Amino acid sequence: MRTIHVSNITEAVERLCIESNLFLNRDIREALEKAEKIEESETGRSILQSLIKNADIAASDGLAICQDTGMVIIFVELGQEAHIVGGSLEEAINQGVRQGYKKGYLRNSVVEDPLRRKNTGDNTPAIIYYNIVEGDRLTLHVVPKGFGSENMSAIKMLKPSEGVEGVKKFVIDTVSQAGPNPCPPIIVGVGIGGSMDKAALLAKKALMRPIDQSNPDPYYKDLEEELLSSINNLGIGPAGLGGRITALGVNIEVYPTHIAGLPVAVNIGCHVTRHKSITL
Repeated sequence: MRTIHVSNITEAVERLCIESNLFLNRDIREALEKAEKIEESETGRSILQSLIKNADIAASDGLAICQDTGMVIIFVELGQEAHIVGGSLEEAINQGVRQGYKKGYLRNSVVEDPLRRKNTGDNTPAIIYYNIVEGDRLTLHVVPKGFGSENMSAIKMLKPSEGVEGVKKFVIDTVSQAGPNPCPPIIVGVGIGGSMDKAALLAKKALMRPIDQSNPDPYYKDLEEELLSSINNLGIGPAGLGGRITALGVNIEVYPTHIAGLPVAVNIGCHVTRHKSITL
């Protein structure tokens, strides 16, 4: 049995909240640079250049990449041989969010009630998912999710008979209807299978996979590439002003499902699609 003190958890969450909002992930930075070279639209190339410059300024000046610093979603992988000491794991995580958003001068975007809309003032509570795994380590995946892209996400319970063609149509239609709203070029997370809630969770998790890492199953790797090509033929382009590069990547995650169902979820991430991880 290995012990992990809650103070270490709070410190880690604080740091990851700041870093994920200030520093663009390597895979997305490289994808933007590649996109700028192949974008056919002059306006699109100019926008991509501005996004790269914006990321550079954010990193050098310690500023948020985007004004929407998101609602924090955290995936916890807790080793079954690890023991959390010194307090509550959930409170330690939320305290890390509070401190990170205060110290990083990040916008507080969480309201305490979905209808009465009073701001909590510290960007908590985070949305936390727990998974018990083997070992004695604790891994935290911190995902600040902006709602310009979150609001464009969707889920649909397809009939099994609709098959892969139904899945492709739903994904492409969702991106097409989103248009410029999620700040393209976007990352498209797709969850297929499970139940309604599981598909949505799969789509969210898909956004954490680096976009230069394909699904390990060749069938889904090919489907990711086909969907990316189809989405980039929609003509939405950077910032929705036309062009070739509407999406930088499509990531698919799957799970077994019921014989009578084919749940599909699309979770759209904006061009920054922030996420950082640490193992304690």
